[in-house]
Amino acid sequence: MSEAGKQALWGGRFEGASDPLFRRFNDSLPFDYRLAMEDIAGSIAWAKAIHRAGVLSPEELAQLLAALAELAVDIEKNPAAPLGSGEEDVHSWVESRLIKRVGTLGKKLHTGRSRNDQVATDLRLWTRSQIDARAGELVDLQRSLVDLARRHASCVIPGYTHLQRAQPVLLGHWCLAYVEMFDRDRARLADARRRVNVCPLGSGALAGTAYAVDRDQIARDLGFDAATANSLDAVSDRDFVVETLGALSLAAVHLSRMAEDMILYCTQEFGFLELSDAVSSGSSLMPQKKNPDSLELIRGKCGRIVGSHAAMTVTLKGLPLAYNKDMQEDKEPLFDAMESASLSLRMAAVVVANTSVREQRTLAAAKGGYSNATDLADYLVAKGVAFRESHEIVGRAVRFALAADKPLEDLTLDELRQFCPLIGEDVFAALAVESCLRKREVAGGTGPAAVSKAVESAARRLGMA
Repeated sequence: MSEAGKQALWGGRFEGASDPLFRRFNDSLPFDYRLAMEDIAGSIAWAKAIHRAGVLSPEELAQLLAALAELAVDIEKNPAAPLGSGEEDVHSWVESRLIKRVGTLGKKLHTGRSRNDQVATDLRLWTRSQIDARAGELVDLQRSLVDLARRHASCVIPGYTHLQRAQPVLLGHWCLAYVEMFDRDRARLADARRRVNVCPLGSGALAGTAYAVDRDQIARDLGFDAATANSLDAVSDRDFVVETLGALSLAAVHLSRMAEDMILYCTQEFGFLELSDAVSSGSSLMPQKKNPDSLELIRGKCGRIVGSHAAMTVTLKGLPLAYNKDMQEDKEPLFDAMESASLSLRMAAVVVANTSVREQRTLAAAKGGYSNATDLADYLVAKGVAFRESHEIVGRAVRFALAADKPLEDLTLDELRQFCPLIGEDVFAALAVESCLRKREVAGGTGPAAVSKAVESAARRLGMA
């Protein structure tokens, strides 16, 4: 019998062959082959479980474990080995390879098990390992940001609200803003992982298994925290996929915001940063161009991740209990989102690590745009003026300075005093960028000492020397 003509695992009920288009529509092997190692791990745990339940003899167990170990070696050498086999899904592929190795004994392994609890277990195992990998990639990106903050400890940039210059901040303060976001993303992934890490195996198709397996031991064998509590829920639950994608989506939002900041900062209009040639491209027509393609692709891939989360949520919303074939649509969004997140996080770490900062340009920009106006208002408050009144005074001073095309600090003392006679010679020191920063040594602020302390605190959290 040809590979394509094999009888499916469920074929006994059917007389006719499947339509080729239905096979193409129905079969999941083209994407679920990625679960081969997880399916083997689950099969090993199940073999041990039904051995303890008296289904397999010690000799049969030994044969199955040896064959599964050999199959795992094959997959390690060639992860794409299942492709082109003509099997319906990765479970069918593993079973057919076992049968080739150990004969009829390979058919005995599925005793008491359903593909419903099998795939739910495989997907949880895969998701758990992928969460751990993304968490590590987030740490690498955070370390790159901390390194950037350390390399440019005294670099001043404009802080923005509404994309208008607002107040001067240290570049390290900007770096740490994203470190904080990614900290929360790691925490959300870790929280999602707790709900991923329960074991559905032993739930059967929906009603539990008829064999006296020790589900708690199965969970321990696979490194899960516990066995699932309800078989109907266990085989139909994809909350863990939605929740993981939700955590990834928010990480993608943060990553995209960082990419957008850097794209703007690399423009000639800003001119704060320059990307390494290694992560940039040029134009086929315009020889002067240096395009931030790495950052733009990160921004684009982050949209795909958010889309995967939406797609999975909508897929689940109308499904009755228990398993439905719609749930096969859980894998491609999850696989794609995880791959996109991994590529984007790793690329972002490389981009940040190799970015050049034009400190003179950032300092000049930080001094422009009247970003020291709040400090003039605070100066007047220190002279006894109520803040709301000082706010009005400074607003009029800024309007005057704009008309004169001068920064506040270049106005003469007489020009400043026309708005408030309390202004003295000491105002110029108060308006200096360095003074603006030093005043903000509050915890979480952009004062040089506060930022230095926060950078080193982040470095310790991230295991950096």
